[in-house]
Amino acid sequence: MIRIAGLHKSYGRGSTAREVLRGIDLEVAAGELVAVEGVSGCGKTTLLNLVGGLDRGYTGRIAVAGQDLAGLDDRQLAGFRNHTVGFVFQHFYLLDHLSCGENVALPAFFCTDPVLPAEAAARAREALARVGLAERCDDLPTRLSGGQKQRLAIARAIFQRPRLILCDEPTGNLDTATGSQILALFRSLNAEEGITLVIVTHEPRVSVVAHRVIRMEDGKILDAAPTVATIGAPAALHATPGPEEER
Repeated sequence: MIRIAGLHKSYGRGSTAREVLRGIDLEVAAGELVAVEGVSGCGKTTLLNLVGGLDRGYTGRIAVAGQDLAGLDDRQLAGFRNHTVGFVFQHFYLLDHLSCGENVALPAFFCTDPVLPAEAAARAREALARVGLAERCDDLPTRLSGGQKQRLAIARAIFQRPRLILCDEPTGNLDTATGSQILALFRSLNAEEGITLVIVTHEPRVSVVAHRVIRMEDGKILDAAPTVATIGAPAALHATPGPEEER
């Protein structure tokens, strides 16, 4: 799914230039669930943004789902982001004046292939049902708890049925119990639908659901070890949402 070779990324120019990524080589297989760990400033979010086509101006090679990102113009890169990749962030980035269903269907408005309103609404309801929010389609996001808002953001990420989901600190704003439920949902999407997930985090608990943990330091990969999740996640991670998420 992801092939990276000799990746370097710097910000600034001349004497003020700061190298953030220093020769990254990495492959992520289709169907993997990978955690990228490291302290703040180690380059993990920059790596995620480059893989997702949110940032450019690098040297080296990034290929995602067989597409060399350096060879895509702005329009093609926008299409790549819309169809191939779903994004989940620490902050939910929901539009509070739109219903939950309308928030989920937002990618349809930026799609190069027209999506009829009825089809967009049906797909939004399908995505909401997949994350356990079928009954909240007509509610505003302001009526949801933090965990429910993140589920809503995940529903939006899977609206276009992407092959890859990139997550940047997706449990950073959630309590421990709710965060574990979100991780269980990621595990379910990976196991049942074959979606490849890359989760950037500084929380060790994410490694419990990952097949592999990639550890970064100072713009380099130190380790990319498999975890026990390669065999199977603990049963506790498959628990259904509890009352904590209703708070």
